[in-house]
Amino acid sequence: MDLAGRVAVVTGAGGGLGRAHALLLARHGARVVVNDREATAAERVAAEIAAAGGQAMVAPASVADEGEVAAMMDAATAAWGGIDILINNAGILRDRSFAKMDLADFRLVVDVHLMGAAICAKAVWDQMRDRRFGRIVMTTSSSGLYGNFGQANYGAAKMALVGLMQTLAIEGEKYGIRVNCLAPTAATAMTDGVLAAGALAHLAPEAVSPGLLALVGEDAPTRAILCAGAGHFACANITLTDGLFVGAGDDAAARVVSGWDRVADRRGEIVPAYGFAQAERELASAGCTAPTMAVVY
Repeated sequence: MDLAGRVAVVTGAGGGLGRAHALLLARHGARVVVNDREATAAERVAAEIAAAGGQAMVAPASVADEGEVAAMMDAATAAWGGIDILINNAGILRDRSFAKMDLADFRLVVDVHLMGAAICAKAVWDQMRDRRFGRIVMTTSSSGLYGNFGQANYGAAKMALVGLMQTLAIEGEKYGIRVNCLAPTAATAMTDGVLAAGALAHLAPEAVSPGLLALVGEDAPTRAILCAGAGHFACANITLTDGLFVGAGDDAAARVVSGWDRVADRRGEIVPAYGFAQAERELASAGCTAPTMAVVY
């Protein structure tokens, strides 16, 4: 994997997974913009990269602040000509059960994870389209994909990032922009106290980052959800079952209830290529031959 000549922005790179990502990308030749809200943390990681012979730029900024993000991207573009890779890694936790959760903490987590990723992606999107190359990685989580007690805010934000990834991948495809998700399991400040000590020993952030290279290289996939931890890598998918047509009528609800086993039967399920595939299947099942909605770019 040779990333020589590529410029990568890694958010939340002052420690943990972000640091591991930044060091690995630099080791493979990328010039790295090290972002973190804490300037001293970003400076330490940038110094590590420089000491190893790489190139790094320190970029203290909050990903939830549009002005700060714009200034960061402008500085990187002015210095190095453009941004090729964006790793949306920055995040926070405000865990507690939904019954006890303050809505202010719900909003804060969504702002940092979801809006932060959207703000950063928007800041580089036009230049990636113009240059017909881009690699964007969203950091999702098993908490979003499958749920975790006490993480309603975090899970909601992380699953929303999957939806953002799916659409950006479709819109960016003809411009050479590939967008993917990484679902890491790692021992970081964010998982301290969440995982058992014995498990944490196997979950170094450095065991996740190798998967990142598969998502940003020349032959990267698009719309992949890569789950990574302890050196193990797997892909998650959002699927659609074959389902059951019950039609309309007063007893339609009763037929859905009585036919639930067929509605939920996972045999023959598919991974839709786009969201409207659901409507296409439903209309075909109803015998509708009308043309489907055109996709507007």
